Amino acid sequence: MPDNPLDMTGRTVIVTGATMGLGRVIAIRFLEHGADVVVCARREPDAPVTAAGREAVFVVADVRDPEQIAAVVDEAVDRTGRIDVLVNNAGGAPPADTATVSPRFNEKVIALNLLAPLTFAQAVHPVMSTQEGGGVIINISSVSSIRPAPASAAYGAAKAGLDSLTRTLAHEWGPSIRVLSVMVGLLRTEQAHLYYGDEAGIDAVGRTLASGRLGDPDEIAGVVLFCASPLASYISGASVPVHGGGEVPSYLLATTGEVAEFRPGSKP
Repeated sequence: MPDNPLDMTGRTVIVTGATMGLGRVIAIRFLEHGADVVVCARREPDAPVTAAGREAVFVVADVRDPEQIAAVVDEAVDRTGRIDVLVNNAGGAPPADTATVSPRFNEKVIALNLLAPLTFAQAVHPVMSTQEGGGVIINISSVSSIRPAPASAAYGAAKAGLDSLTRTLAHEWGPSIRVLSVMVGLLRTEQAHLYYGDEAGIDAVGRTLASGRLGDPDEIAGVVLFCASPLASYISGASVPVHGGGEVPSYLLATTGEVAEFRPGSKP
Protein backbone atom coordinates (compact mmCIF):
# COMPACT_ATOMS: atom_id res chain seq x y z
CA MET A 1 0.00 0.00 0.00
CA PRO A 2 1.48 3.40 -0.96
CA ASP A 3 1.99 6.06 1.71
CA ASN A 4 -0.88 8.06 0.21
CA PRO A 5 -3.26 5.61 -1.47
CA LEU A 6 -5.38 8.47 -2.80
CA ASP A 7 -2.48 9.97 -4.74
CA MET A 8 -3.32 9.51 -8.43
CA THR A 9 -0.08 10.95 -9.80
CA GLY A 10 0.96 9.06 -12.93
CA ARG A 11 -2.47 7.57 -13.44
CA THR A 12 -4.70 8.35 -16.41
CA VAL A 13 -8.43 8.73 -15.85
CA ILE A 14 -11.24 9.06 -18.40
CA VAL A 15 -14.52 10.59 -17.20
CA THR A 16 -17.45 10.64 -19.62
CA GLY A 17 -20.11 13.36 -19.55
CA ALA A 18 -17.77 15.53 -17.49
CA THR A 19 -18.49 19.06 -18.66
CA MET A 20 -21.15 19.75 -16.02
CA GLY A 21 -22.88 18.29 -12.98
CA LEU A 22 -21.56 15.20 -11.25
CA GLY A 23 -19.14 14.27 -14.04
CA ARG A 24 -17.36 17.61 -13.83
CA VAL A 25 -17.01 17.31 -10.05
CA ILE A 26 -15.58 13.79 -10.39
CA ALA A 27 -13.03 14.99 -12.97
CA ILE A 28 -12.01 17.86 -10.70
CA ARG A 29 -11.53 15.50 -7.75
CA PHE A 30 -9.13 13.34 -9.78
CA LEU A 31 -7.22 16.43 -10.96
CA GLU A 32 -6.87 17.56 -7.35
CA HIS A 33 -5.25 14.24 -6.54
CA GLY A 34 -2.71 14.35 -9.35
CA ALA A 35 -4.30 12.28 -12.12
CA ASP A 36 -4.01 13.00 -15.82
CA VAL A 37 -7.68 13.40 -16.74
CA VAL A 38 -9.38 13.12 -20.11
CA VAL A 39 -13.02 14.20 -20.29
CA CYS A 40 -15.54 13.91 -23.08
CA ALA A 41 -19.00 15.16 -23.94
CA ARG A 42 -21.00 16.05 -27.03
CA ARG A 43 -20.41 19.77 -26.53
CA GLU A 44 -17.38 21.70 -25.37
CA PRO A 45 -17.75 23.04 -21.81
CA ASP A 46 -18.37 26.72 -21.14
CA ALA A 47 -15.18 26.70 -19.09
CA PRO A 48 -12.26 24.25 -18.99
CA VAL A 49 -12.28 21.57 -16.32
CA THR A 50 -9.45 22.67 -14.02
CA ALA A 51 -8.21 22.15 -10.47
CA ALA A 52 -4.96 22.59 -8.55
CA GLY A 53 -3.45 24.50 -11.45
CA ARG A 54 -4.04 21.62 -13.84
CA GLU A 55 -6.51 21.12 -16.70
CA ALA A 56 -8.32 18.09 -18.06
CA VAL A 57 -7.99 17.27 -21.73
CA PHE A 58 -11.32 17.63 -23.49
CA VAL A 59 -12.41 15.48 -26.45
CA VAL A 60 -15.70 16.03 -28.27
CA ALA A 61 -17.51 12.69 -28.32
CA ASP A 62 -20.97 11.19 -28.36
CA VAL A 63 -20.53 8.08 -26.23
CA ARG A 64 -23.25 6.32 -28.21
CA ASP A 65 -20.89 6.25 -31.21
CA PRO A 66 -18.20 3.51 -31.05
CA GLU A 67 -15.86 5.42 -33.38
CA GLN A 68 -16.00 8.51 -31.20
CA ILE A 69 -15.37 6.38 -28.11
CA ALA A 70 -12.30 4.96 -29.83
CA ALA A 71 -11.05 8.50 -30.47
CA VAL A 72 -11.24 9.33 -26.75
CA VAL A 73 -9.32 6.17 -25.86
CA ASP A 74 -6.68 6.90 -28.50
CA GLU A 75 -6.24 10.45 -27.18
CA ALA A 76 -5.65 9.18 -23.66
CA VAL A 77 -3.16 6.52 -24.77
CA ASP A 78 -1.33 8.91 -27.10
CA ARG A 79 -0.81 11.34 -24.22
CA THR A 80 0.24 9.03 -21.41
CA GLY A 81 0.54 5.52 -22.80
CA ARG A 82 -2.02 4.05 -20.41
CA ILE A 83 -5.58 4.19 -19.02
CA ASP A 84 -5.92 3.39 -15.34
CA VAL A 85 -9.51 4.41 -14.59
CA LEU A 86 -12.65 4.74 -16.68
CA VAL A 87 -15.62 6.47 -15.06
CA ASN A 88 -18.75 5.83 -17.14
CA ASN A 89 -20.69 8.85 -15.91
CA ALA A 90 -22.56 10.06 -19.03
CA GLY A 91 -26.25 9.28 -18.72
CA GLY A 92 -29.66 10.50 -17.72
CA ALA A 93 -33.08 10.91 -19.30
CA PRO A 94 -35.95 13.42 -19.17
CA PRO A 95 -39.20 12.17 -17.62
CA ALA A 96 -41.66 10.63 -20.09
CA ASP A 97 -45.00 8.84 -19.84
CA THR A 98 -44.28 5.16 -20.40
CA ALA A 99 -47.62 4.48 -22.11
CA THR A 100 -47.04 7.01 -24.87
CA VAL A 101 -43.28 7.52 -25.19
CA SER A 102 -41.87 6.51 -28.57
CA PRO A 103 -39.73 3.43 -29.15
CA ARG A 104 -37.02 5.73 -30.51
CA PHE A 105 -36.90 7.61 -27.20
CA ASN A 106 -36.47 4.36 -25.29
CA GLU A 107 -33.71 3.26 -27.65
CA LYS A 108 -31.79 6.48 -27.10
CA VAL A 109 -32.10 6.25 -23.31
CA ILE A 110 -30.90 2.65 -23.22
CA ALA A 111 -28.10 3.41 -25.69
CA LEU A 112 -26.79 6.22 -23.49
CA ASN A 113 -27.19 4.59 -20.08
CA LEU A 114 -26.33 0.97 -20.85
CA LEU A 115 -24.85 0.33 -24.28
CA ALA A 116 -22.45 3.28 -24.19
CA PRO A 117 -20.79 2.16 -20.91
CA LEU A 118 -20.47 -1.36 -22.31
CA THR A 119 -18.89 -0.11 -25.53
CA PHE A 120 -16.53 2.21 -23.64
CA ALA A 121 -15.52 -0.62 -21.32
CA GLN A 122 -14.77 -2.81 -24.34
CA ALA A 123 -12.67 -0.01 -25.83
CA VAL A 124 -10.41 0.34 -22.76
CA HIS A 125 -10.14 -3.40 -22.16
CA PRO A 126 -7.16 -4.03 -24.49
CA VAL A 127 -5.18 -1.31 -22.71
CA MET A 128 -6.11 -2.13 -19.13
CA SER A 129 -5.78 -5.89 -19.51
CA THR A 130 -2.19 -5.73 -20.77
CA GLN A 131 -0.63 -2.82 -18.85
CA GLU A 132 1.13 -3.20 -15.53
CA GLY A 133 -1.33 -2.62 -12.70
CA GLY A 134 -4.44 -3.38 -14.72
CA GLY A 135 -7.26 -0.89 -14.36
CA VAL A 136 -10.56 0.07 -12.77
CA ILE A 137 -13.91 0.66 -14.47
CA ILE A 138 -16.48 2.55 -12.41
CA ASN A 139 -20.03 2.74 -13.72
CA ILE A 140 -22.24 5.50 -12.35
CA SER A 141 -25.56 3.82 -11.59
CA SER A 142 -28.68 5.05 -9.81
CA VAL A 143 -31.12 4.06 -7.10
CA SER A 144 -33.59 3.85 -10.00
CA SER A 145 -31.99 0.47 -10.70
CA ILE A 146 -33.44 -1.03 -7.52
CA ARG A 147 -36.75 0.78 -7.02
CA PRO A 148 -39.69 1.78 -9.23
CA ALA A 149 -38.93 4.69 -11.54
CA PRO A 150 -42.27 6.12 -12.74
CA ALA A 151 -41.88 8.26 -15.89
CA SER A 152 -38.35 6.85 -16.23
CA ALA A 153 -38.99 3.25 -17.19
CA ALA A 154 -36.25 2.94 -19.79
CA TYR A 155 -33.76 4.79 -17.58
CA GLY A 156 -34.40 2.57 -14.55
CA ALA A 157 -34.20 -0.57 -16.67
CA ALA A 158 -30.94 0.61 -18.24
CA LYS A 159 -29.38 1.32 -14.85
CA ALA A 160 -30.46 -2.12 -13.59
CA GLY A 161 -28.79 -3.56 -16.65
CA LEU A 162 -25.67 -1.52 -15.90
CA ASP A 163 -25.42 -3.04 -12.42
CA SER A 164 -25.80 -6.50 -13.95
CA LEU A 165 -23.13 -5.68 -16.52
CA THR A 166 -20.84 -4.58 -13.69
CA ARG A 167 -21.07 -7.96 -12.00
CA THR A 168 -20.51 -9.84 -15.24
CA LEU A 169 -17.47 -7.86 -16.39
CA ALA A 170 -15.89 -8.16 -12.95
CA HIS A 171 -15.82 -11.93 -13.45
CA GLU A 172 -14.88 -11.90 -17.12
CA TRP A 173 -12.06 -9.37 -16.78
CA GLY A 174 -10.78 -9.88 -13.25
CA PRO A 175 -8.39 -9.92 -11.58
CA SER A 176 -6.47 -7.48 -13.79
CA ILE A 177 -9.48 -5.16 -14.14
CA ARG A 178 -11.78 -4.28 -11.26
CA VAL A 179 -15.31 -3.33 -12.28
CA LEU A 180 -17.84 -1.79 -9.92
CA SER A 181 -20.72 0.66 -9.91
CA VAL A 182 -21.58 3.58 -7.68
CA MET A 183 -25.33 3.65 -7.11
CA VAL A 184 -26.18 7.33 -6.76
CA GLY A 185 -29.19 8.63 -4.86
CA LEU A 186 -30.91 12.02 -4.98
CA LEU A 187 -28.48 14.90 -5.51
CA ARG A 188 -28.60 18.67 -5.31
CA THR A 189 -27.17 19.77 -8.65
CA GLU A 190 -27.68 22.81 -10.86
CA GLN A 191 -30.68 20.98 -12.35
CA ALA A 192 -32.31 19.88 -9.10
CA HIS A 193 -35.07 22.45 -9.46
CA LEU A 194 -36.21 20.83 -12.70
CA TYR A 195 -37.17 17.70 -10.78
CA TYR A 196 -37.96 18.90 -7.26
CA GLY A 197 -39.18 22.48 -7.72
CA ASP A 198 -38.13 25.45 -5.58
CA GLU A 199 -36.03 25.38 -2.41
CA ALA A 200 -39.02 24.31 -0.35
CA GLY A 201 -39.58 21.36 -2.70
CA ILE A 202 -35.90 20.40 -2.62
CA ASP A 203 -35.90 20.52 1.19
CA ALA A 204 -39.10 18.46 1.36
CA VAL A 205 -37.63 15.75 -0.87
CA GLY A 206 -34.46 15.78 1.20
CA ARG A 207 -36.42 15.13 4.40
CA THR A 208 -37.62 11.82 2.94
CA LEU A 209 -34.05 10.50 3.10
CA ALA A 210 -32.39 9.03 6.17
CA SER A 211 -29.73 11.75 5.90
CA GLY A 212 -32.45 14.41 5.98
CA ARG A 213 -31.08 16.13 2.86
CA LEU A 214 -30.15 15.64 -0.77
CA GLY A 215 -26.60 14.61 -1.49
CA ASP A 216 -23.89 16.84 -2.90
CA PRO A 217 -21.96 15.81 -6.05
CA ASP A 218 -18.71 16.31 -4.14
CA GLU A 219 -19.75 13.51 -1.77
CA ILE A 220 -20.20 11.15 -4.72
CA ALA A 221 -16.86 12.19 -6.20
CA GLY A 222 -15.14 11.24 -2.95
CA VAL A 223 -16.58 7.73 -3.15
CA VAL A 224 -15.53 7.39 -6.80
CA LEU A 225 -11.97 8.42 -5.90
CA PHE A 226 -11.92 5.85 -3.09
CA CYS A 227 -13.23 3.13 -5.40
CA ALA A 228 -10.47 3.88 -7.92
CA SER A 229 -7.76 3.77 -5.26
CA PRO A 230 -5.81 0.88 -3.70
CA LEU A 231 -7.99 1.33 -0.60
CA ALA A 232 -10.75 -0.43 -2.57
CA SER A 233 -8.51 -3.14 -4.03
CA TYR A 234 -10.84 -5.95 -2.90
CA ILE A 235 -14.03 -4.33 -4.22
CA SER A 236 -15.16 -5.64 -7.60
CA GLY A 237 -18.49 -6.71 -9.02
CA ALA A 238 -20.25 -4.61 -6.39
CA SER A 239 -22.80 -1.82 -6.60
CA VAL A 240 -21.90 0.65 -3.89
CA PRO A 241 -25.00 2.56 -2.67
CA VAL A 242 -24.39 6.26 -2.00
CA HIS A 243 -27.90 7.49 -1.28
CA GLY A 244 -27.96 9.05 2.18
CA GLY A 245 -29.55 5.98 3.70
CA GLY A 246 -32.33 5.76 1.16
CA GLU A 247 -35.89 7.00 1.15
CA VAL A 248 -38.50 6.73 3.89
CA PRO A 249 -40.58 3.55 3.62
CA SER A 250 -43.81 4.51 1.93
CA TYR A 251 -46.00 2.86 4.56
CA LEU A 252 -44.65 5.27 7.19
CA LEU A 253 -45.48 8.29 5.07
CA ALA A 254 -48.91 6.85 4.37
CA THR A 255 -49.71 6.36 8.03
CA THR A 256 -48.12 9.51 9.49
CA GLY A 257 -48.11 11.90 6.55
CA GLU A 258 -45.01 13.67 7.86
CA VAL A 259 -41.37 12.65 8.17
CA ALA A 260 -41.09 14.59 11.43
CA GLU A 261 -43.66 12.37 13.12
CA PHE A 262 -41.45 9.28 13.10
CA ARG A 263 -37.94 10.79 12.96
CA PRO A 264 -37.06 12.53 16.24
CA GLY A 265 -35.15 15.72 15.67
CA SER A 266 -36.13 16.15 12.03
CA LYS A 267 -37.13 19.61 10.90
CA PRO A 268 -40.70 20.10 9.63
